Amino acid sequence: MGGTGTISTAAVARAAALGYTVTVLNRAASSVRQVPSGVEHLVADVRDPAAVATALGTRTFDVVADFLTFTPEHAHAAVELFRGRTEQYLFISSASVYQKPPARLPITESTPLRNPFWKYSRDKIACEDIFTQAFREDGFPVTIVRPSHTYDHTGLPLLFGWTDVHRMRAGLPVVVHGDGTSLWTLTHTNDFAVGFVGLFGLPVSGEAFTITSDDVLPWDAVYRSVAAAAGVPDPVLVHVASEKIAAIAPDLGPGLLGDKAHSVIFDNSRIKSLVPAFGTSIRFADAAHATLAWLVDHPQARVVNPEHMALSDRLTSL
Repeated sequence: MGGTGTISTAAVARAAALGYTVTVLNRAASSVRQVPSGVEHLVADVRDPAAVATALGTRTFDVVADFLTFTPEHAHAAVELFRGRTEQYLFISSASVYQKPPARLPITESTPLRNPFWKYSRDKIACEDIFTQAFREDGFPVTIVRPSHTYDHTGLPLLFGWTDVHRMRAGLPVVVHGDGTSLWTLTHTNDFAVGFVGLFGLPVSGEAFTITSDDVLPWDAVYRSVAAAAGVPDPVLVHVASEKIAAIAPDLGPGLLGDKAHSVIFDNSRIKSLVPAFGTSIRFADAAHATLAWLVDHPQARVVNPEHMALSDRLTSL
C-alpha cells in the first residue's frame, strides 16, 4: 500500500527484482517515481475501505506492506480489511516514536516509545498499539518496522530544501538548527529496501525492527555535504537554537523538537541478524551528488520559496 513514495519505491523495485509477484495499491501513478514494469497496479484511495475492497477483490497475499497508515483510525481500518487476507503484515512505523530526548544511545527496539513533542510520532505509537493488540487477541500477523530519516535522489534533508542550496550559492547565510554538532542518521532508500524486503516471509509476527543506516553525521556535515555537491566549498552556516526556530516558526517545531534536534544513533543488530545482506552501501556524502544532478535535470523541483527566504533572513539575523 503506497509503492511510489520515497521509501516504498525502492522496496517495490527490490521485491520485483528478487522475483516476487508484486501488487501496488495507491490512488494514482506518480509523476516522480514510476511503478516498475511487470508490477500490478491497483488504483484506489486507501482511505475508502469499500473502494479498496473492490480493487482487491478476492486476492490474498503472502505479504502486505503498509506505507500509508498514520493514525489510529487508519490502523483499525487496515486490521479489518486485511484480517484473513495475508500471511504477514508489515507496518511502517517511525523511529521518531522512540523516547525523545533519548535517555541513552544507541537506540534499540527496547528503547521506550514516548514522544511528547510530535503528534505524528504519538499517532504512530497508537497505530503500533492497535496492531499489537490485534496480534495478541487474534493473531493478526503484524511486524512493525521503524525507519528513521530515509531519502532518495529527489530530496534534500535541509531545513529549507532547495532554498538553502540557492542561499549557499548566493553566499547568503543558511540556518542550521542547534549548534550543528548533534548526530543524525541518514538512510538511503535502496539500503532500507534490502533490510525491509529481507523480512518477507520470515516468522517475525509480533516483533519490531529498526531499519536504518550506520551513516551517522553531525548536522554541519550534512549541510557541508550538500554544499560540496552544489559547488560551494565554504557555505555560511548560522546556528540557531531549535527552541528559537520553533518559537518563530511553530510549524517547524514538532519535527525539530520531536526528532531532528536530538542526536540519534541506532543499533541495527536485530535486522542484521536476520538479513545478513543488509548494511550501509550508500553514504550521504556520495548520494548528495546524485541528488544535485537530479535537481539539475528537474527544474520544477528547484523552487526558491520566498517565505523560506524571509524566514532564513530573520533567523540568521537574530
